[in-house]
Amino acid sequence: MRKLIAIIAVFAIAVLLVDTQVATADRGVSRFATLPEGQPGHPEGIAADAAGNIYAASFDFSGNNRIYVFGPNGQLKDTIDLTGHVPLGMQFGPDGRLYVADFGTGAVLQLAPPGHAITRTYPVCAGAGTTCGLNAIAFDASGLLYVSDSFGGNVFTVERTSGAVATYVQDERLRPAPAPHGFPGFGANGLAFKGTDLYVANTADDRILRISAAKEITTFTESINGADGIAFDSSGRLWVCANQENVLYVLNGAGRVLDIIGGFEGVGEDGAPRGLLFPASVVESRGALYVTNTALDFRHFFADEEPITLFTVSQVRLNPSFGRN
Repeated sequence: MRKLIAIIAVFAIAVLLVDTQVATADRGVSRFATLPEGQPGHPEGIAADAAGNIYAASFDFSGNNRIYVFGPNGQLKDTIDLTGHVPLGMQFGPDGRLYVADFGTGAVLQLAPPGHAITRTYPVCAGAGTTCGLNAIAFDASGLLYVSDSFGGNVFTVERTSGAVATYVQDERLRPAPAPHGFPGFGANGLAFKGTDLYVANTADDRILRISAAKEITTFTESINGADGIAFDSSGRLWVCANQENVLYVLNGAGRVLDIIGGFEGVGEDGAPRGLLFPASVVESRGALYVTNTALDFRHFFADEEPITLFTVSQVRLNPSFGRN
């Protein structure tokens, strides 16, 4: 009887610990896919097609880049060569085409997977990589494409049929904080729509801004260190990649934190990060979130950290316990 009581007591304590686990526990985060060894790494942009395939683009300033296509099981299915381009944000449009922000040329690229060719190029801004830095892509309910400019403090629109480009909004609050303050030095970054409101992450300023249909800009939340890619899930919660904290923030409709998920647990024996490492972009597909571990050098390093030789995409299963909106 005493042994039974002891077992029950231990079980009760274990349940209590589960219920009171700290917000930064890495519960739910697992490795989904591994980029091919010896190929361009530092995955940044991510997108999901209607069949559940996950597209992750490497981010190398040299222009030697690829888009890796992983099946729903995490196995590599295809590789799209993007040599000569520096891809960042990606998203499938309502036409089923893949749209990619080219940081290197200041253009938006259109592809039609499974084809590998760039089917159309939309020039957006000049001075790419200096005064203009195209970053993230989003579509509104009408199918109009929006792309953020991390250096100029702009959000542009692109009409996909005519190719017409317009400045949707330009504002100092979308620029990076003046050097040497604010790090990493990217302003307007992740984009996501909720209704007619456009949400924009300012990475260097650690804020998420909300732009109404009337183009009124307000602060939705702040103090998210390195706010990068953002996405609303099917429950209306906003997920934010905090690239300097190696975590995902989960926010409710008022901008309050419901949960903080993730963490970097060091480098595995295979040379891949365990957990999240500079998470940059996030997309929902079939009941899960997928996150690129970009592992760029402009981040903090741990004293005993081994070099990263394999790059990964993480998966987070959606779960009501991550907070309610």
